[in-house]
Amino acid sequence: MRQVSEKSAAAVPSSSSGLKRGLDALLYSSGLVAAAATSLTWATFLFWRVHIPFRLALLIFSATLFLYNIDSVLPYKFRQQAVLSERKRWMIQHRRELFGLALVSLAVAGALFWLDGWRHLTLFLGHLAAISLLYSFPIVKVAGRWWALRDLPLLKVFLIAYVWAAITVWVPALYLGKALTAPVVLVLFGRRFFFILALAFVFDIRDYTKDLLSGTRTFPGIFGLRAAKVLALLCLAVSGLLIPQGVTPAHLLVLTIPTLLTGLLVWFADETRPDYYFALLADGVMVVQFLAVYWVA
Repeated sequence: MRQVSEKSAAAVPSSSSGLKRGLDALLYSSGLVAAAATSLTWATFLFWRVHIPFRLALLIFSATLFLYNIDSVLPYKFRQQAVLSERKRWMIQHRRELFGLALVSLAVAGALFWLDGWRHLTLFLGHLAAISLLYSFPIVKVAGRWWALRDLPLLKVFLIAYVWAAITVWVPALYLGKALTAPVVLVLFGRRFFFILALAFVFDIRDYTKDLLSGTRTFPGIFGLRAAKVLALLCLAVSGLLIPQGVTPAHLLVLTIPTLLTGLLVWFADETRPDYYFALLADGVMVVQFLAVYWVA
């Protein structure tokens, strides 16, 4: 009887360890980020009372998975002089797997792009892909240092917000034949842009020390952490005030839930928080926004 009890007790840590390994794999391979991008795109479709086509969802999921994983295995990132977080150590240990996942994701996204007739949007989607790829890839050498787009002072949060808003709002609009200059599309784009911008400040706070060491000039690094949080909350408020025509008061009430959660994440953000605070909660709140939209749709 004692042996059985000892075996059961030993199995608990093993099970817990297995769960953590699985969660680490999901979060640090950008699986949740890709799901969030797909979810927000789906939420835009639901605004027009249409479900996202499965193949388009797969295209967005795989393209996001490719872009984030190819970014995470760039050689120069592993030479940066910064304190290694648990997330960064996991990425270093699984660098080959992440590169393989990026290649598979690229193959899937490329096949869907070609087969599903998106070629006429090559320039539109291409400029978003170019921003995403050049975001971290060093392209210009200035004073002995290689610069990527993210290294330009204060630019990185706006690049992130623009690309995410373009993918999750403009792509559904184009698919459904909506003009990008239509008032409702512009309001939806602005609402999504400022929502993502608020979250981007959270990740700038996470990278505060790393960005200081690498010379990247961000809002927290220049103006301080408290000022960055205030700016993030202002962006969140602007997002909440941009209400597209046709949204009912009941819908707005439900949509305040992810907004309030995001506000709490912003206010309590700190670089000393565990990696899960950012990889699970900050990324997960985008999925919560989709669930709120789905619930009232």
